[in-house]
Amino acid sequence: MLGTPNRDRAAERREATRQEIIDAAWDVAREQGLAQLTLRDVAARVGMKAPSLYSHVDSKNAIYDAMFAQAWTECLELMQALDEGRPDDARGTVRMYARAYFDFSVSDLARFQLMNQRTIPGFEPSPEAYAPAVLVLDGLRERLAAIGITAREDIDLYVALVGGLADAQLANDPGGDRWARLFDRAVDMYLHDVGIPTGVPVTTTQEGTPP
Repeated sequence: MLGTPNRDRAAERREATRQEIIDAAWDVAREQGLAQLTLRDVAARVGMKAPSLYSHVDSKNAIYDAMFAQAWTECLELMQALDEGRPDDARGTVRMYARAYFDFSVSDLARFQLMNQRTIPGFEPSPEAYAPAVLVLDGLRERLAAIGITAREDIDLYVALVGGLADAQLANDPGGDRWARLFDRAVDMYLHDVGIPTGVPVTTTQEGTPP
């Protein structure tokens, strides 16, 4: 006698189709521009008619919402993966995380725009989609606190510095390194401005690992 199946194959197929739709949406956004995304184009990529998409997503903004969540989840996973190799000094710590975010940003214009700019009129991410972005910022606060940077304005300055460099690179020298070459210099200027000597070690928790 067969027991109750452990897998919900119908749900797996629905999720696989939904992910195919999101992947197709990214392809369209990267080729035609984020704001030029249409349900018709997305549907054509996955072999559907546009009305058929509504059995998987509620609207075009729902697609943007899923894309937003995916982008910030990928960023969160990247930052967390770096934690195991975190340097023990302030300069190395800030350089590593800032450079990783910069490289992540400039590697994909459409993704950067969706994550950081109000490119889509009328689109606001849902609380669920915004949650990984909050976790990225929470992680940033913890990592900066470990080297003595806790003031809100200092954290805001860091965000503006790194995001601004990425924006300048994408806008003025896509695929180049004009602003990437300034990165380490900018980090050192930032640390000097907030009063953190570049040789300051990172603090640790009682277990001996960074918080």
